[in-house]
Amino acid sequence: MRSRKYHKPEVGSLNNFHGFSLNAFSLSTWVTKFTELALRFRLKRSRTLRRFFVDKIRTSGGLCSIKGSEANHIFRVLRMRQGDHFILMDAKGSHFPARIESASHREVIVTLERPLPKPPPSPVKITLCQSLIKSRQMDYLIQKASELGVDYIAPFFSKHTVVSVKRDRLANKMRHWHEIARNSAKQSCRGTPAEIDTIRPLEKLVVKLKSTNSLKVILWEEEKSRDLKGLLRTSSPISKFVGMVGPEGGFSQQEIEVVRAAGFFPVSMGNRILRAETAAITLVGIVQYECGDLGLT
Repeated sequence: MRSRKYHKPEVGSLNNFHGFSLNAFSLSTWVTKFTELALRFRLKRSRTLRRFFVDKIRTSGGLCSIKGSEANHIFRVLRMRQGDHFILMDAKGSHFPARIESASHREVIVTLERPLPKPPPSPVKITLCQSLIKSRQMDYLIQKASELGVDYIAPFFSKHTVVSVKRDRLANKMRHWHEIARNSAKQSCRGTPAEIDTIRPLEKLVVKLKSTNSLKVILWEEEKSRDLKGLLRTSSPISKFVGMVGPEGGFSQQEIEVVRAAGFFPVSMGNRILRAETAAITLVGIVQYECGDLGLT
């Protein structure tokens, strides 16, 4: 019977373990590398887990209780049970991997792991001022603006606004919009949902924004000498941006003058005629691409 030769492994044969050599590092460096790999694994796993939101995370005896609509959604809609995992988010932007210990439609009890690193914020804080448009289009706009990282949405009404919200329905409308922003934040892994201001007349909104230290623009189809791309690329580094988009009927000349006096630059977005919600989403996308985090990280 032929004996099998034993080959002693060479010293350098275990190289290229996740991009680094097994023989070239001290114990402390190994610990650092292992910690980095563990964090990478946790972040990768977290992207595949569902997300749920609570205003404030409170723990008792190492356990956290989730009640209300989120508990009902977890138990009845998604049919998640003991042992299932998800990410629990709060209003401060914290993300906790969570494991279900018990569940019912009224209350879900979970244990929490160490919080994940908070997603870095965009270099530019964006405020989107949007004239009221039809309900379905406004919902869509809030959803997509939140996905794109808008920090603050300020709805207003102006001369050519054709949509109104009755006073007795205002609270329900605001609650509905906040729910859309919250769900959008969960879907897009945002740290915190976009804030939504109460509805104001254009004139009062302009007064509120006049003193803000931001680059302020208003989309105006009659502007012929200044476009958005040129303004963004010639301005100093932008950390705060305010964009204003009008209703389907546009702005009146008088409104343009009022807004211009408050420091807004009228800008054009070219020859295309865009729906109000399309213009707003395009505006935000361009700003995030030119000044924010819409790109490789």
